[in-house]
Amino acid sequence: MDTAALLLTIIGALNWGLVALFQFDLVAWIGGGQGALLSRIVYGLVALAGIWCITLLFRDRREALTE
Repeated sequence: MDTAALLLTIIGALNWGLVALFQFDLVAWIGGGQGALLSRIVYGLVALAGIWCITLLFRDRREALTE
């Protein structure tokens, strides 16, 4: 779960970088626009992954190393 969440968070960060640098939203382009169902699902998954990754900040480092 951690790996999937981290991967989705990285995808979201790269997408925001594209928006900032080139005003190009890759998720919207692939998904058919920002309001399209597919895009909204991806945005939602990225948001949930970001929330999940917050837990990584508060875990015991020894526990994270043994997983």
